[in-house]
Amino acid sequence: MNNITVQTSLIDIEDGATAIIISITGGKMITKRLADLGLKSGTQIKVIRRTWFSGPVQIEVCGSRLVLGRGLASKIIVESK
Repeated sequence: MNNITVQTSLIDIEDGATAIIISITGGKMITKRLADLGLKSGTQIKVIRRTWFSGPVQIEVCGSRLVLGRGLASKIIVESK
């Protein structure tokens, strides 16, 4: 049984993988904006698709699909198995 969990940035999670948000690094405005979208500590998300290099990340959270810019996605720290 491999129960190793890894904390990393959202942009490093593979397509199709699920993860739990651990924290958001950034100021009040970024944290509030993401919370308004349903992204806050403890929330489970699924990465639908990442684009290579500097493209956006498409995720699913609470039944909704969102597209986040790579810079914003890099501020979301997640834990995955």
